[in-house]
Amino acid sequence: MVNFRRLTDQAKKIVDKRGGTDSLKEDADELKDIAKGKGSLKDKAKAAGEAIKDPGAPGAQTERPKPPQQ
Repeated sequence: MVNFRRLTDQAKKIVDKRGGTDSLKEDADELKDIAKGKGSLKDKAKAAGEAIKDPGAPGAQTERPKPPQQ
């Protein structure tokens, strides 16, 4: 049997680790642009793999600022 609560919690952790939902949307847009772009399927797959390694938009800040310690 599938534990949907556990699956949902894991998905939330992964999204938060990659920068939140805004970063996820930027990743999806970037992948969409790669898929629609020119080049062979092999080139697109390589570009998509590289794009996924860097969460969010290209060149965007990948880590959230840390709160000041007291």
